[in-house]
Amino acid sequence: VQLQASGGGLVQAGGSLRLSCVATGINFAINSMNWYRQAPGKQRELVATITSDGSPNYADFVKGRFTISRDNVRRTMYLQMNSLKPEDTARYYCKTMRGSRDYWGQGTQVTVSS
Repeated sequence: VQLQASGGGLVQAGGSLRLSCVATGINFAINSMNWYRQAPGKQRELVATITSDGSPNYADFVKGRFTISRDNVRRTMYLQMNSLKPEDTARYYCKTMRGSRDYWGQGTQVTVSS
């Protein structure tokens, strides 16, 4: 299983970024997918989840600003991030499971300047 995240970068507060996560080695269409983030000195936290049928769930701190989506044909999950804040600065990781095992991508860095 490989998860390849991309789309991070440096953006000013109030700006937008779109993250992508391409998955290989799994039956993507039946897997729930997740975005996590980890800021320096902080624990990794769940940002958003999308189920196999496309139902999203969000952490309270991103509700109304971030949108998670998926394209099963492209085996890709997305995270559209709008109205970014400096506190959104973190490395963003995609995660899925197969059986009882978690699989993580390498992450993509998002930096929001004030």
